[in-house]
Amino acid sequence: MPVNRVSTSWGYMSAIAMMARPEIEVLALGETREWEVVEYVQDCIAAGQKKALIIVGHVLSEQAGMKYCAEWLKTLVNEVPVEFLAAPEPFWSPDNPAA
Repeated sequence: MPVNRVSTSWGYMSAIAMMARPEIEVLALGETREWEVVEYVQDCIAAGQKKALIIVGHVLSEQAGMKYCAEWLKTLVNEVPVEFLAAPEPFWSPDNPAA
């Protein structure tokens, strides 16, 4: 679907208020309550509104921020080593799409 306005929120978000805004067509977020936002967006689509929802997962949506945080901490903490450890995606991997 061609879109003009996308909004994002990483981590968790209760996003009904965001999706109710007519200018927001797509919302990409980390995690939400399925029984609220997902159902709301499905109802919007059924009512003929141009809406879409992309849920990438809580952990995956925060990875870049945590990597940046580790780099920032390195500048403050010299007494101990600081290293970013990526959390693997628990539901899917390129090597095993069925996982």
